[in-house]
Amino acid sequence: MLARFIVSAVCLTLVAGVPKMPRHTRTLPLLPRIVGGEEASPGEFPHQISMQLDGIFGRSHSCGGSIFNENYIVTAAHCVHGQSAHKIVIVAGEYSLGTDSGDEQVIPASHLRAHEHYSSQTMVNDIALISLTEPLVMNSMVAPIELPAQMELVAEGTTCTTTGWGTTTEGGSIPDILRKVDLPVVSDDSCRVSYGASEIEDSMLCAGFPEGGKDACQGDSGGPFVCGNKLHGLTSWGYGCARPDFPGIYTEVAYFRDWV
Repeated sequence: MLARFIVSAVCLTLVAGVPKMPRHTRTLPLLPRIVGGEEASPGEFPHQISMQLDGIFGRSHSCGGSIFNENYIVTAAHCVHGQSAHKIVIVAGEYSLGTDSGDEQVIPASHLRAHEHYSSQTMVNDIALISLTEPLVMNSMVAPIELPAQMELVAEGTTCTTTGWGTTTEGGSIPDILRKVDLPVVSDDSCRVSYGASEIEDSMLCAGFPEGGKDACQGDSGGPFVCGNKLHGLTSWGYGCARPDFPGIYTEVAYFRDWV
């Protein structure tokens, strides 16, 4: 299983005989995109943020996330696991990673709160909150997204949209512009046929086409999976990117609404 996370040297942990690796980038040459999607329009997804890490070469995109309110960002736990808040900067209003449009709001993180039962081995409870050192200013380019109610689940076959700056192919090209892709929700039963019954928890949401070709990928981790204008999923992990019969796996936010 390939969780949507890359470090400078790729490390695999074998779980049930299948490699798991978070979909996330840490090095400048591995900046990300969506597989099989298209460029978003400026301001089309004002809830989307870029979580960036301070390093010796400056800031680099690491994960996606969504604005919960002016003080908090929702993302994946594996994006903040092992990180220090003082090294994380949130960029809201971001569209082009390589161009400053003037719409960006750059605010350092204040505190990281990963789910207390998150497991980097099984990717269960892959959700986290990032508090900011100062509040975001809401406008047409920076806005919160509504979360579903506790256990407000999305139906199989529903078409939803995921966005991010993740690689356009598995292990692939350097991006710049925010991208989007529409994907159908896959039932847990079908997902368990692909991955194995023990790998897919009820609190995970699966989405993708049987033939593959469209998916989130490395660098999209923690980013939004939106159904009906609500944040139903957070990009979490998968076996490769856009492979046939292996849908992408998202944290199902409706299972964690009370935690948030």
